[in-house]
Amino acid sequence: MSSSPPILPISNPSTISTTESSSQAPIATPAFRSFLNRLADTGRAALSQRRPWSELLDRSAFSKPDSISDATSRLRKNLSYFRLNYLLLIASVLALSLLSHPFSLLLLLSLLSAWSFLYLFRPSDPPLVLLGRTFSDRETLALLSLLSALVVFLTSVGSVLISALLLGFAIVSAHGAFRVPEDLFLDDQEPAAVGFLSFLGGAASSAAAAAAAASAAASPVVPVARA
Repeated sequence: MSSSPPILPISNPSTISTTESSSQAPIATPAFRSFLNRLADTGRAALSQRRPWSELLDRSAFSKPDSISDATSRLRKNLSYFRLNYLLLIASVLALSLLSHPFSLLLLLSLLSAWSFLYLFRPSDPPLVLLGRTFSDRETLALLSLLSALVVFLTSVGSVLISALLLGFAIVSAHGAFRVPEDLFLDDQEPAAVGFLSFLGGAASSAAAAAAAASAAASPVVPVARA
């Protein structure tokens, strides 16, 4: 009597691969791409509103301020007019300072990558597992904050960032104090009513119109006597 061959268990490779991939902690690449797209759109919108660099570097518009109050008034007006150009100038000084210190740049990029992929853009489920230990979101935040403090205060990153920012602010302050703002159209700098302010303005106008209509409807009609 012939015996039937043993039945071997059949495993579905797609199920195994799905289980293995779900057990790993995925990186939220769609969220990171969405963040980069929003950041790029915001950057392009901001760059489109900057003032011409020829207007910023016009030599005929520079003169020595008469007093401290005059320099302060010039700086305030120029900050309002050239604010995007000044931000780009400070960012350029910061970038050049970091490029001249490659070790500090590498440390800063590593720190930003750790924040991005371990906390900001990582899904909360499954939890973070490092060296066989599971870390909660609060523990991950505490570790990244401690790591950031160590990198900034115990390495050259902090001194490079502070010196670059101070240099950028000094350049902006000097330009704003010596640039004469009389030829600038500062009236265009008044912020338009957008967002919540526009909603308030629209609501106020609608309420005023409704009140006027109600008062007109409630007032008695006085007949005009004919001759």
